[in-house]
Amino acid sequence: MSSHPTPRLLRQTAAAAAGVIVLLMPTTASAGPGHASRGDGDGARVARPLVIGHRGASGYRPEHTLASYALAARMGADYIEPDLVSTKDGVLVARHENEISGTTDVAAHPEFASRKTTKTIDGVPLTGWFTEDFTLAELNTLRAKERIPQVRQRNTIYDGRFPIPTFQEVIDLARSLSRELGRPIGIYPETKHPTYFRSIGLPLEEPLVRTLRHNGLDTPKAKVFVQSFETGNLKLLNRTLKVPLVQLLSSAGAPYDLVAAHSPTTYQDISSAAGLKDVAKYADGVGPSKDQIVPRTATGASGTPTTFVADAHNAGLLVHPYTFRAENTFLPLELRSSADPVAYGDLFGEIRQFFTLGVDGVFSDNPDIAVQTRDEFAG
Repeated sequence: MSSHPTPRLLRQTAAAAAGVIVLLMPTTASAGPGHASRGDGDGARVARPLVIGHRGASGYRPEHTLASYALAARMGADYIEPDLVSTKDGVLVARHENEISGTTDVAAHPEFASRKTTKTIDGVPLTGWFTEDFTLAELNTLRAKERIPQVRQRNTIYDGRFPIPTFQEVIDLARSLSRELGRPIGIYPETKHPTYFRSIGLPLEEPLVRTLRHNGLDTPKAKVFVQSFETGNLKLLNRTLKVPLVQLLSSAGAPYDLVAAHSPTTYQDISSAAGLKDVAKYADGVGPSKDQIVPRTATGASGTPTTFVADAHNAGLLVHPYTFRAENTFLPLELRSSADPVAYGDLFGEIRQFFTLGVDGVFSDNPDIAVQTRDEFAG
């Protein structure tokens, strides 16, 4: 870790000292998931922020495929991010959602036509096919496809070419890439809909912990972050795991576990200066949406930055905002190249602004652009 360990990791130091440190790339002594040192004031320069390949290099390959993760690492990403859901037989697989009609070719498989159904996930009715209704063997017959083909038509040339990876396969890939590239490639798993999965008898946390421990990755210095939009499972994992935990946030809504418990607490409450200090009791970092740091005006332009980064750093938390994408439709007005929503704009400029504001890392669909921006920024 850096010279600024987070409160949660400080509490774990004694326990960690007694364990055997096994890194994703054991030969690299500095492979821990630390953050760059930072100053005390607003906008302090971060020496070397992390680049997290968001669902891999999903700007160039269908998301959550081994091909996407491998490309992200080869583009220079420090971490690859698998979203985790469960199969019917309790295996963790990498999908953005458990409803898979938009990310696989399941609809083209007549043998699974009867599995199409409507479920309520986190209070929202969804119709489609769901991972928890398939065994791993059945999911292995499906192939991934581009989730947003209207924005990323080029990615559709890879539709049908890649299977759905398991969490273990992502870990194996990261280990292999670490050897190939001569630097440690970390993993940054997210538990998706943990309250829902626990309610149907397929909790995500237990297999996540087992898998990390089986691979020697439950240590404070392992190249691992675990993240969630919910709070209760992170508090549970805080009592179980030694790796850094990250509370995901949003500019709207509330964690579903709190909604299910009829709590009035919202993401806005959690994102306040006082709320962030509470987060630091069970997590090491936060993953806010970009607009929590730089809001958008009514015209879509960048507004005045908030105090979020300073508030989080004052609470001892890392800040890894999401999601940085190159297409105009995702960029602020002043950085768009044209009125064409799918043309590339100035993602370099947006990431540079966030580095200047002092974030400790970024989630990007275009890790090559994030890495190049960081190289220019860090000098």
